[in-house]
Amino acid sequence: MENFINEETPAFPIGDDKMGKKVMIATLYTPDAVLLAAHKIGPERLFLLINDPPIKEQEDSLKLLKDSLGRVIEIKTIKISVYDIVKIATKVVELIDAQPNDDQIFLNITSGRKTQAIGVLLASYARNHRIKKIAYYPEEDKNTVVFLPKLTYNLNPSQKKVLDHLANAGGKSIAELAEEIEISRAMLYKTIQELKEMDLVDTEEGIKLTDAGKIARL
Repeated sequence: MENFINEETPAFPIGDDKMGKKVMIATLYTPDAVLLAAHKIGPERLFLLINDPPIKEQEDSLKLLKDSLGRVIEIKTIKISVYDIVKIATKVVELIDAQPNDDQIFLNITSGRKTQAIGVLLASYARNHRIKKIAYYPEEDKNTVVFLPKLTYNLNPSQKKVLDHLANAGGKSIAELAEEIEISRAMLYKTIQELKEMDLVDTEEGIKLTDAGKIARL
């Protein structure tokens, strides 16, 4: 089992993989965690996630990072919502998908609002296979990095089919869904129960996607 707290080795052990470029996606408030991670892994592209609209602290941090790293690293900013986790995760998934398949993608969720960090983390679950490492740098200990587990929603084909259909036609009954997506009521009921236990659907007023369900199908 991987040790997720690392106090001595570099923040992102790269190994012998020479394929693609190193890309870091980081939430931004103060620059310290970004500077530390950039020093550890040497990314060739850096995407900084900032508020929409950005606040002064982010603008000041961005200027410092561009002044110190901009000559050797390609730096771009991506504006994301502050509190809408679905919108945050969607934007990050789109960003991940836009990177070449051979690139190594690292996530740094240290700075920014907690909701932004959560949105980035949930996006990583939707694109588990694209992520190299997810890291958090404790503010009180500059020599420690906490690696977060790379989890996945691990949906089966029936679960994916139901989620995709609910994205366009939520709020319907089991009978209506069974007829529309050509699946037996028994199989659909079982699938709905599984999704409900995973908190991906809600059945209080018809069958609808939860925010987690919207992200799981990205």
